Amino acid sequence: MDTINEFFSLLSGLLWGWPMIVLLLGTHIFLTFRLRIPQRKLLTGIRLSVQKDSEASGDVSQFGALATALAATIGTGNIVGVATAVALGGPGAVLWCWLTGLFGMSTKYAEGLLAVKYRVRGSDGHTYGGPMYALERGLGMKWLAVLFAVFTALASFGIGCTVQANSIALLASETFGTPTWAVGIMLCILTSAVILGGVKSISRVCTILVPFMAVLYVAGCIIILCLNAAYVWPALQLIVTSAFNPSAAGGGFVGATVMMAARYGIARGLFSNESGMGSAPIVAAAAQTRNPVRQALVSSTGTFWDTVVICAMTGLVLVSSILAYPDITYADGAALTKVAFSKIPYVGAPLLAFGILTFAFSTILGWSYYGESAVNYIEGRRINRFYRILYIVALFFGSIINLDIIWNIADCMNALMAIPNLVSLLLLSGVAARETRKFLWNGSLDDNWDSLDDNDGSSDGNVSGGGPICGHQQP
Repeated sequence: MDTINEFFSLLSGLLWGWPMIVLLLGTHIFLTFRLRIPQRKLLTGIRLSVQKDSEASGDVSQFGALATALAATIGTGNIVGVATAVALGGPGAVLWCWLTGLFGMSTKYAEGLLAVKYRVRGSDGHTYGGPMYALERGLGMKWLAVLFAVFTALASFGIGCTVQANSIALLASETFGTPTWAVGIMLCILTSAVILGGVKSISRVCTILVPFMAVLYVAGCIIILCLNAAYVWPALQLIVTSAFNPSAAGGGFVGATVMMAARYGIARGLFSNESGMGSAPIVAAAAQTRNPVRQALVSSTGTFWDTVVICAMTGLVLVSSILAYPDITYADGAALTKVAFSKIPYVGAPLLAFGILTFAFSTILGWSYYGESAVNYIEGRRINRFYRILYIVALFFGSIINLDIIWNIADCMNALMAIPNLVSLLLLSGVAARETRKFLWNGSLDDNWDSLDDNDGSSDGNVSGGGPICGHQQP
């Protein structure tokens, strides 16, 4: 087992090394300019996310799709991941993380657009989409589509299931003294009550849970920033200056480099918002939307909320707290956020504990849909129930066992998901650019989408046919 763990640890380090970071960030920047900076339409995307487009085809509202994607994306990485980046890369890592999110909005935009562009309607009446459908129907690369689906299904049991269950169980055990097996049983019950109802049930719960947990966590950050008011501006200055001159941070970062700040900041940003990984477009394809660009704009706001807002606020809280309280040091690493929140009298620690618990639980719900959709693509709906049961069982075991090897395997699967997804994004960037010109820059977002205009084999979600592995028909 130690040998296997060492192998996956080495593989994870290789897959998430500089080549992957450059590929992901390069894709973010390329798509930003290829699509003529869709970030400019952020306010439009926010407005569309809270509007209903119920007359359009799809299974869930645009906000429901966004909330489900955010449920899977906003997780412990926004709390622990940012703290680790600051500890290893210095305060400047916060700026690199923020910039990654800013450029990553264009990639999340393109992912959402292609997901709707190439989605299909199954014989069961539900809509299906995601990178596997874009790869097959847009590029004719069914073999690569199948690989993406396999990696996604495996990743769902790792980062989306057992890892999150383990985080919840350990936190509940440390904070409340609850046995891990009891936490596992409770998680299985709660998750079963939601995911057995399918995407509509998951969407309904996430629509309520995600705004509540995000607002509560942001409120906690604002309280800390108010307590640290005298140090907020110096913290901002330190974040910016140390991003390009790490020695400005002083202390333990005198020997740090710009490359270290950039590496850890970019890596945490990429990992927290999942732009380019290909997970979020799976649920974006189920949205009720009259054309692909509307949902693309809504999808892009997910990266804004996740990284540009929540990760940035976490980073500012950490750096300002380090300046305000001499007893907090960069060496605290992953515990930095916990130490910072403990400065809020009485409610700080419970507030952070609640945030981590809800963030992790929402990730479990969102990733259950991603994994199920991937399995659907490969084998069809006949094994849905088997997948859900296996997912729930994995939750229990994730709560009670050591997960070092699972962490490493999950990291590998996430990186392997990103590779075929980036292939589809780059090779289909011309399609994304054409749709963007048609509805965003030259036309109207209120126009209905007529797939016959493009004559490229894409679908508006109203076709069926073919076999289960193609995804054109779900038996």
